[in-house]
Amino acid sequence: MNGKILCALLAGAALSTGCLNMPTPAAQITGSYTSSLAYEAFDCDRLAAEMSSLARRENSLVAAQEQRIKSSKVQAFWWGVGEGDGIEAAELANVRGDKEAVRKAMTAKGCPG
Repeated sequence: MNGKILCALLAGAALSTGCLNMPTPAAQITGSYTSSLAYEAFDCDRLAAEMSSLARRENSLVAAQEQRIKSSKVQAFWWGVGEGDGIEAAELANVRGDKEAVRKAMTAKGCPG
């Protein structure tokens, strides 16, 4: 009886180790704080251009984070440990924070969009 319990515990431990250090899904990465004062001197056209640039960068980083998740799943399958979050997750948080700051600056100036 003790052998079966030990075997079950070891099997459960082996299966759960594949979940260690997995990257955060892109949808769960929130923006870091960025002050909208950095964009105070921008006019509406420049704010719109900045928002467009940040949106393109965000899309690129989301794709990179999703690729990191895929490769981490493979690594976790073979080694039992994933890759964790890398620079992509930190940069994605920064870009999302910058987008929010630009959005606040656009609202404060009464810009469309």
